[in-house]
Amino acid sequence: MTARERELTTEQVSRHLEELATGLQVRSISAYLPGQEEPNIRPFLNWADAQGIRILFPISRDDGLLDWTVGDGDAEQEGLFGMPEAIGELLSPIAINDVDLIIVPAASVDRTGMRMGWGRGYFDRTLGSMEKCPPVYAVIFDRELVDSVPSEVHDKRVNGVVTPSAIINF
Repeated sequence: MTARERELTTEQVSRHLEELATGLQVRSISAYLPGQEEPNIRPFLNWADAQGIRILFPISRDDGLLDWTVGDGDAEQEGLFGMPEAIGELLSPIAINDVDLIIVPAASVDRTGMRMGWGRGYFDRTLGSMEKCPPVYAVIFDRELVDSVPSEVHDKRVNGVVTPSAIINF
């Protein structure tokens, strides 16, 4: 993508995420800090913080679980697998149980909502362990919405995707 295409994509994704969060009347979300090859959700995170929405960010653990930290996404470090992670006071894996919306990264998502991540299973384990799971949306580029993705029994579907073109509910 050119710099202008990335800028336009960022604006479109941010607008759709704001629309989704506003429509769901969220007070608290779980989100992630995007890597360089992922859609840039940082402007949305800035918007959410300015709106007073509590943002939980995942912190990878060696045992395959995620801890969480509350923040605005400005302070970051390189996580276990080279992806950016927020810096802050660590909260336990169950801290995510209080959010109204979960925003996850994905390599691709198929038209049934099956999400293919980056192969470590952190989000699948987290979603599978929740007693009551709020809506889960993956953020992807338009070309990453595909007809099918490989899946295993532990893989979890998302409720929808946010792309530069649209919010798609499954």
